[in-house]
Amino acid sequence: MAVKLQREDPPFFPGIERNKISEIGKFQEIKLQKQLEYLRANSKFYSDHFRKHKIDISRVKTLGDLEIIPPTTKEDLQERNDDFICVPKEKIIDYITTSGTAGDPVTFAMTDADLERLAYNEAISFTCADGSPADIYQLMTTIDRRFMAGLAYFMGIRRMGAGVVRVGNGIPEFQWDTIRRINPTAIVAVPSFILKIVEYAEAHRIDYRNSSIRKAVCIGEPLRNTDFTLNTLGRRITEKWPIKLFSTYASTEMGTSFTECGEGLGGHHHPELIIVEFLDNENRNVKEGECGEVTITTLGVEGMPLLRFKTGDVCYHYTEPCKCGRTSMRLGPVIGRKNQMIKYKGTTLYPPSLYDILDNIEYISNYVVEVFTSEIGTDEILIHVGSRKSVSDREKDIKDHFRAKLRVAPLIRFDTAENIHRIQAPEASRKIVKFIDNRDKSKNN
Repeated sequence: MAVKLQREDPPFFPGIERNKISEIGKFQEIKLQKQLEYLRANSKFYSDHFRKHKIDISRVKTLGDLEIIPPTTKEDLQERNDDFICVPKEKIIDYITTSGTAGDPVTFAMTDADLERLAYNEAISFTCADGSPADIYQLMTTIDRRFMAGLAYFMGIRRMGAGVVRVGNGIPEFQWDTIRRINPTAIVAVPSFILKIVEYAEAHRIDYRNSSIRKAVCIGEPLRNTDFTLNTLGRRITEKWPIKLFSTYASTEMGTSFTECGEGLGGHHHPELIIVEFLDNENRNVKEGECGEVTITTLGVEGMPLLRFKTGDVCYHYTEPCKCGRTSMRLGPVIGRKNQMIKYKGTTLYPPSLYDILDNIEYISNYVVEVFTSEIGTDEILIHVGSRKSVSDREKDIKDHFRAKLRVAPLIRFDTAENIHRIQAPEASRKIVKFIDNRDKSKNN
C-alpha cells in the first residue's frame, strides 16, 4: 500500500506540486480509490464504518464524492485505537503517541514504509523552507518519549543530505555552546523558546546576531496573522534576531507537514501524501475565502491510515499559484482549535488572539489562559499572569490592551513567573500548556 513517491529534478521538489490544480485532483483521485480499497480490506474500524453507514466505496470517484462518507473524529481514535491498525504486529517498526492535549493520547503504529514516507515528507518540507544539503540543522526538540516530530525532523534532514545536531529542548547554555562549536546554519524550535535563548544570550553577552544561524523552522506555535504578516511573537523574534522564520503545521495523525517557502504565504500542500478538505459545522466543504476545519485523508500510510479525519484546527486555504513555482494548495495560519472557541460577552474568540496581545506586553513573563463556566452558564476568561516583578497595579493597563484589540477584557490574576511555569510545564507533558478549559461540558455554549 506504500505510496509511490515522486522523484523529480531538482531533488525533493516533487513535480506534482507544479501541476495544474485539476491535474493534482485527478492524481489524488486515483490514489484515493486505492486507499479506500486498502481500508475496506485491512481496517476493522473503516470496514465497520462503511457497513454501518451503508457506504459503497465504488461510488467515490472524485474528491467531492468524499462527502458521502461521515468524517472520523478524535473520539473514534481514542475509543477504538487498535481497530485502526491495518497490519500484523510483526510489521510494526515504531510506536508513536499523540501528545494528548485534546484528550487521551492515541498510539500510532508505523511500518518501515511509513517511516520512509515520513522521512520523505520532511525532506520535501525542509527543501520547501529553503533547505539544502549545505545546511546544518540544530534540533531543539525532543526525539524520544514516543514523539513523532523530533524523529521525523532527524530522518528528513538526513534524507535531504544536510547535517543535523540533536541537542533536544531546553538548556539555553547548551544550545549556545553547540552553536559556538558546530556553527549550524538553522534551528528547529518552538518560537517562544527562541525568545528564551535570545534572552539568555543577552544576559551572558553572547553576540547572537553574528552567530552562524540564518534561519529557523518553527513548530508548535503560530508565527503569522491570517494576512500572513508576522504576529507579535514573530515580530519580537525578528526584531531581536533578524533571521528568516518558516512556519510549519503538522500533526501525528496526518504524518505530513505544511511548511512555508521563502515567500511566507502559507504552508504548502504535498498532494502525493495527503488529501485535505475544509469543513463547516455540517461537514460540508467551505469555499476559498471561508475558514473551515482541516480534515485529512492520508495517502500511502500502511500502519494506521485515516479517512476524512477532523483535526479540530480551523484555517483558511489558498489556491493561487505561489511565486516559488508550487501550484498546490496553501494552508493559512491556524486561527484556533474548534473545541477551544470562546463565546465571551457577545464576541467569538480563539486563544491565539489572546496570546498575541499578551505576547506584546513587555512586563508579562508568561501566562496561562483559563476558561470556565460562569454562574449564569456563559464562558468566562481568567488570565493567570506571571511576572518577575510586582505588576499588580497594571491590571487596568492589561485590560485596556484587550479592549483596544478585542473590545472585551478578561479577568486578570497575578502570580510569580515560577508558579506560572509550573502550570505551563506539568510533568510528562511534551508541550507547553497555555490554555486550560474548565468549562462545564454539560452546558451548551
